Amino acid sequence: MKVFVFAFVLLLGGGMAHAAVHTEVIEYKHGDTVLEGYLAYEDSTTDKRPGVLVVHEWTGHNPYVRKRAEQLAALGYVAFALDMYGKGVHAKDAKEAAALASTYKNDRKLMRARANAGLDVLRKQTQVDPQRLTAIGYCFGGTTVLELARGGADLAGVVSFHGDLSTPNPDDARSIKGKVLAQHGADDPFVPPAQVTAFEDEMRKGGVDWELIKYGGAVHSFTNPGAGNDNSKGAAYNAKADHRSWEAMRRFFQEIFQTKPAD
Repeated sequence: MKVFVFAFVLLLGGGMAHAAVHTEVIEYKHGDTVLEGYLAYEDSTTDKRPGVLVVHEWTGHNPYVRKRAEQLAALGYVAFALDMYGKGVHAKDAKEAAALASTYKNDRKLMRARANAGLDVLRKQTQVDPQRLTAIGYCFGGTTVLELARGGADLAGVVSFHGDLSTPNPDDARSIKGKVLAQHGADDPFVPPAQVTAFEDEMRKGGVDWELIKYGGAVHSFTNPGAGNDNSKGAAYNAKADHRSWEAMRRFFQEIFQTKPAD
């Protein structure tokens, strides 16, 4: 495993914060595939903290998912943004992204195994309390964390942001060990009402402690400014839904860990 270390200081309100967020690029492997993830944690304490696995969108590991890891670190968590596709593998357009994502959507065993490889990296970090782990994901990543939970991963909770909610193995919901929060754009054409209903039925039949939040006026990719602002395309940024969904995640983690995250 190769580690490349970086660090930056948080700027809050134009002033310098007392704590810095430490970041590392970590090279790891799943089988013969070389992967490159991104670790972030606030370095003012040596206390063990909850760990949050972060899974990228269908385009691959990119600056957006790294930014989310840094934001989680600023809240007091140790965050690891994994890599599902392989070091340096990034989709150049939607067609290529769909092809990459479909490899895993069509092979849920591989999806779970690849995500678990990233979870193992997070679990082994000295700053992490391995008994307090969660996972979040965006779009393709949302699908991945739900599938990770369905596979019985030792996670206290998972949060899906505008992810595909379907699965070929709905009975596997009985294997979910933690809580589930699904955050959905109410007008998302890529995750239609029938799929949402099937997800709800899956959670009920599986006896899962679950919550589904729908954001009015929001479509797919509502947390990503890079998605633009044209809802007619089916994917667009929505600042209100982005803010509200992040705050919902914070409350969800607070409930799970019985602590109040840093502001």
